[in-house]
Amino acid sequence: MINFIFSINCLVFLGMILLFYFSKNRVNNIENKIYSGLLTTNVIGLIIDIFGYFTMNYLSSDALINIIISHLYLIYYFTWGYLLMIYVYSISYQQEESDLRHKYLFISIAVVISLLLTLFPIEVHMSENAAYSSGIGVNLVYITSALSLLIDLFWIIRNFKKVVLKKYAPILVLLLVSFVSMAVQQQNPEINLLIASHSLVTFIMFFTIENPDYNLITALDVAKKQADKANQAKTEFLSSMSHEIRTPLNAIVGFSNSIIEEENLKEIKEEAKDIVMASQNLLEIVNGILNISKIEAGKMEIINTNYNLTSTIDDIVKLVKPRIEEKPIELKVKYAKDIPGVLYGDQGKVKEIITNILTNACKYTEKGTISVDVSCINEKDISKLVIGIEDTGRGIKPEKIDKLFTKFDRLDEDKNTTLEGTGLGLAITKSLVDMMGGKIIVQSKYGSGSKFTVYLSQKIVSMDNNLEIEKDNKLDLIDYSNKKILVVDDNKLNLKVATRLLKNYNITPDTCESGLECLDKIKSNTYDLILMDDMMPKMSGVETMNKLKEDKKFKTPIIILTANAVSGMKEQYLSEGASDYLAKPIDKYELDRILNKFLK
Repeated sequence: MINFIFSINCLVFLGMILLFYFSKNRVNNIENKIYSGLLTTNVIGLIIDIFGYFTMNYLSSDALINIIISHLYLIYYFTWGYLLMIYVYSISYQQEESDLRHKYLFISIAVVISLLLTLFPIEVHMSENAAYSSGIGVNLVYITSALSLLIDLFWIIRNFKKVVLKKYAPILVLLLVSFVSMAVQQQNPEINLLIASHSLVTFIMFFTIENPDYNLITALDVAKKQADKANQAKTEFLSSMSHEIRTPLNAIVGFSNSIIEEENLKEIKEEAKDIVMASQNLLEIVNGILNISKIEAGKMEIINTNYNLTSTIDDIVKLVKPRIEEKPIELKVKYAKDIPGVLYGDQGKVKEIITNILTNACKYTEKGTISVDVSCINEKDISKLVIGIEDTGRGIKPEKIDKLFTKFDRLDEDKNTTLEGTGLGLAITKSLVDMMGGKIIVQSKYGSGSKFTVYLSQKIVSMDNNLEIEKDNKLDLIDYSNKKILVVDDNKLNLKVATRLLKNYNITPDTCESGLECLDKIKSNTYDLILMDDMMPKMSGVETMNKLKEDKKFKTPIIILTANAVSGMKEQYLSEGASDYLAKPIDKYELDRILNKFLK
């Protein structure tokens, strides 16, 4: 009778929790789903217990309904304990439903044991105070329940430090109560404490672990922390950008002022070189941001051409050498003899990959050696390149290597405040290597140095060096003095730069500073080509272009010349009717391509 009253009370409490739990929004994760099963199974077990009280009291022990009830009891005991074991596993190893390891094994075991509990014979015994069962099925439940609890205990001990103690508290209570309950019931079968233990633990779990409100608050807290982290990353990034952009700008402005006052031609040339270098550093920063934007938008393209790897690397070495001129560092370059003379691949991306790694080595190495070792394995028409860059710099802590390719993340930030860098270089490098189907491996010993090894496959065009490649990198300046070009830009300095570059082709362009002025010039002049800035006041370049194209007789090619070089803009301008696209600052090779394409 006491068991019956206790079961009724448990059913009332758990019934209310069941209704409350399923009526509220919950975090949709594996823990909640398993707890839903535990709660539902516990309520079903209590209903079976209450129903069994009446059948056992009013029917004989060998009545079919009592045999069925006894089998259902056993299946319930096994199912609840088994679900709890899976629950402990999921919180111990932070498993999500989508990647819950061994879930099909768990399901298979549950189905097999449930079938055995249905088939194994059991005997129902009636006493003055209670009814209980015995037999192979009962022994199987004792064994599986004890094993489940032992497995739970093993997982808890093994992962105790990784999981919040509050998550384990109800399970620890169950372990204590269940072992006591099974021991008592084994000696006194008529005293049934197991189902009461399940109810107690299910009740505790609701208020400590699986409370829907608590989980939603936790989810909101996690989202808030992520938002705060993202906001902090943005603030740090903007702060870093301010520093990184101002550093080369300071050199450009400072040396430019010096040139104005300097009379020594040799000093002027040296300072002009420094201005060019500072400008290249500034452009690298901007390009890094744009490259990340293109990669994330899926707009980065592979552009394959013929190129010579050794000359490409030699150019990179010449570019980075000034970074280590004041440091006691020896820069060594070694090429294998069997490197093909002409390869077919994306030279620009290969160059950027090597430049980023080599620049990083120069940045973080104060003394010693930086070695570039290039070898290959040639198979038929494919050369598997192995490019190793090793330094004797400060190295990387083992636990930080995984963060090495995270954008905007600079390792040991407190030690690197004086160093240039946005934290984008290696993130871009990894993305480019992956895009080209290659692999990058990092080996490092903190305090001693690092080695980056890049594996790339490129098509072999020729084993001998082809001199025509070098010709491709040299401008073939054609005399276009008979051609008429209009440059439209609201910035006078930009007009001056464009005019200076076009002078190499014996072109003296017409210039104007607005879209409206451009429309007036077109009325009285005919041009072979128009270089049009887009972001102009009153009338943008695109609006001006559309206005010009309203006249069906207008056939002059219009090249959008703009600093708006974010991902996808080239495609957008072309779709709006532009003949081609030229980004600022103007690249002399791109300008040469444009002129030869439309004027030759």
